[in-house]
Amino acid sequence: MSPSTDTDTGTDTGTGAGAAAAADRDLLPIASGAQTLAALRALLRGHRLLTVSAVTVLLLGTGIGLLTAPLLGRIVDLVVEQRGPDSLTVPMVLLVVVALARGAATAAGSALVARLGETVLAALRERFIERALRLPLERVERAGSGDLVSRVTGDVTLIARSVRQALPEFSRSVLTIALTLAGLAVLDWRFLLAVLPAVPVQILAVRWYLRGAVPVYSAHRVATGALQHQLLDSVGGARTVRAFRLNGRHTGLIEQRSRSAVDLALRGIHLVTGFFSRLNLAEFIGLGSILVTGFFLVDNGSVSIGTATAAALYFHSLFNPINAALVLLDDVQSAGAGLTRLVGVSELPAEAEPERPAEPADGSVTVSALGHAYVDGHPVLRGVDLTVRPGERVALVGASGAGKTTLAKLIAGVHRPSEGTIALGGVDSRELGPAGLRRAVTLISQEVHVFAGPLAEDLRLARPGATDEELTAALAGVGALEWVEALPEGLATVVGEGGHQLTVTQAQHLALARLVLADPPVAILDEATADAGSAGARTLESAAVQALEGRTGLMVAHRLPQAATADRVVVLDQGRIVETGSHAELVAAGGRYAALWAAWSDSRRPQDPPASPRIPAQG
Repeated sequence: MSPSTDTDTGTDTGTGAGAAAAADRDLLPIASGAQTLAALRALLRGHRLLTVSAVTVLLLGTGIGLLTAPLLGRIVDLVVEQRGPDSLTVPMVLLVVVALARGAATAAGSALVARLGETVLAALRERFIERALRLPLERVERAGSGDLVSRVTGDVTLIARSVRQALPEFSRSVLTIALTLAGLAVLDWRFLLAVLPAVPVQILAVRWYLRGAVPVYSAHRVATGALQHQLLDSVGGARTVRAFRLNGRHTGLIEQRSRSAVDLALRGIHLVTGFFSRLNLAEFIGLGSILVTGFFLVDNGSVSIGTATAAALYFHSLFNPINAALVLLDDVQSAGAGLTRLVGVSELPAEAEPERPAEPADGSVTVSALGHAYVDGHPVLRGVDLTVRPGERVALVGASGAGKTTLAKLIAGVHRPSEGTIALGGVDSRELGPAGLRRAVTLISQEVHVFAGPLAEDLRLARPGATDEELTAALAGVGALEWVEALPEGLATVVGEGGHQLTVTQAQHLALARLVLADPPVAILDEATADAGSAGARTLESAAVQALEGRTGLMVAHRLPQAATADRVVVLDQGRIVETGSHAELVAAGGRYAALWAAWSDSRRPQDPPASPRIPAQG
């Protein structure tokens, strides 16, 4: 493609006004705390047995562990009373039994909690992917690819790590704190009162931390998504960036968003440091209060030295679980911020389907008074009228930014037109519903993704129940069977990331075979041969003709010879149809298409090396 901003599709690589607008995208929604808790409760309801088992085993392990302090206190009393070494045997054996039982119960409980967390996360992740795949592409484009990618990668990874590591530890810590406080009350209610001076300090510390951490971590996740989007934008449009010498501008944008993400991360570290200094103060106050209370109670004979020792050990044993729970608030806050972003997408309402979706009568396409603008006041299409007969192959031709791709995407349902109507098979596209529209139209662009896995499964994405014979027939129908049979394991060959790497031509062959398997009445090829090179483009043009056989075809023509093979050529300029007719008719008419054809013909003179004809960009 020629190095230019793709104003046709409404996307940009950071050039011009597009870069300024990139930082202010319409991001996908983020769920509120109430919505996130409601979603988690709904997911947990389906795993009641596992939830009850995990909580019960953790409670059992924590309760057994609380016996350690009273046993140590009993040993102190026995020593003070000078009962002799033999009296220590039973308490010592019980300490060993308690340690073993606590270790076993804690390990089992942690495993159950981790399993519960992984199960819930898997369900949430599946719901997120299912909903994300059904989002209108127009909505995803408005948000930017980085927002969605950061949620399905960074946020999921962060939550998964918290589920495996933080959640079991956090659960144990909370239970230990609650049961230890109950143990202090059992020893003597005044020991529980002695803990109270530390509580306000801890509460104020937590409130101070949460008040600052929630917005900081949420903002950090958003900043990370913006940075990822800019990286994808710059790398994906590298050729355009280099062609327009925008390297410095894009480097500056990446540096700016990186600095924003780093600044927010440093703010988080500052919050954690201040948080721990406040916790250390609470520990000092609480332990001092317990020791003073124990001294007075032992002095007046209310409790034994062993009981006071047990109380001090109880409070000292709270240091680790309290610190662990509050330290893990850092991970919990980060995971919670990621969770709200996942739930925000997974709870989006599904695309509305009509109660009685209509069925197209044939493969005809009728566009009436169609207009569209990605930005208000800057229309890309204006008053477009076009009728395509069933089975007709129409080529859309025009300079970059003429509106070809936008028209193709509107017909395919990727975008909703700003004005006008589109009818497929005599039925308004709005009456078909999203599912009906996907069955009626298939769009193949020049960017084809090869999914990791066996080649046969990649093909079956278009028709899950297809047999090997049907797959072979589809490949043969587009001229791809020869190279597929030459693969190491044929249809069973693993392709995509980590497998056999397909060439650009082979990947497009695969897309055309999927088109044959999907068998829609209308197919749109959006410059599907653009990146294949001259020889590959000729091969794919022949394959495209075979794939379109028996169905209506619209081709966004990148190579003029491809347009010449169409039944009709439609020429767009500045969002309007300026010419329409067969290749021969338009060449004879001497208009814009004839000028494009003449320019290509001149490029094919003998003194010039053969080159793929490309439509020159204007302006």
